[in-house]
Amino acid sequence: MFRNIIYKMKTILKPLGCEVRGIDLKTENRPEIIKQIQEDVTEHRILIFKDQGIISGDRHVEISRWFGELESTFYKHKKSPHPDVFRVSNDENEGCTGVGRSGWHIDGTFQPAPFSYSLYHMESVPKEGHTLFIPLTELIQSLDKDTYNTWNRAWMVSDRRSSPIHPLIYSHPRTGKPVLCFHLGMTTEFIWDYKLPSESIASHEEYEELLDSINSKINQDNGKYIYVHKWEPGDFIISDNLAVGHFAHSSTQAPRSKVGLRVLHRTTIKGTHPPKK
Repeated sequence: MFRNIIYKMKTILKPLGCEVRGIDLKTENRPEIIKQIQEDVTEHRILIFKDQGIISGDRHVEISRWFGELESTFYKHKKSPHPDVFRVSNDENEGCTGVGRSGWHIDGTFQPAPFSYSLYHMESVPKEGHTLFIPLTELIQSLDKDTYNTWNRAWMVSDRRSSPIHPLIYSHPRTGKPVLCFHLGMTTEFIWDYKLPSESIASHEEYEELLDSINSKINQDNGKYIYVHKWEPGDFIISDNLAVGHFAHSSTQAPRSKVGLRVLHRTTIKGTHPPKK
């Protein structure tokens, strides 16, 4: 295959993701390679580029533009290498802390169209500080009929003021496969059967049950669908944000004195397709 002539890929966890070797993202600009990477992200949902060294903020942004217009809605940190790069850390003097810990999610659920891609680079790798990913299509396909029907009735409302209302289950705009628009830590309420005559706001008990149901299914069978990424120096990840849920492990906030400094840079690409049934 073309990609194997130019770079090598290795599946990390069926059915999710691949490691990529043989590409230097600091200098790569060939149109045919960029196109292949774009196609591979859609197919595999996560690409983990190994041995990339340190990628500057400017270059991180350049790579991000392969996938569309950047959208930077996050808090700015004084040590961020670029205005469009979100800098997170386990040390508040080095980056924003506590990020990604409120629950499993995709990025940008508070937007009319959630972010289409997220790109991550670990500038400083600690002894611990994993990121967890889960394929959303396979999660949905694993549901029993009653659970699927319940999730499929639900629409989520983000905790940000004037946030749009999104269906919990919808079709991915590029692949057509079922995916989730969800954030277990930033959802204020669920609405049943939105825009139908039977529309109603979920009770507090129903709200809690649905959050628990999603979390339980993600962790079913000892988390068999979860990929735990243990960061190594030089890792750069490009993910299809709409197809993959993620969550920051508790160790991401372990004290610097115990695990070393953790500095992660992230960019997000503006969504172009609001979730639709």
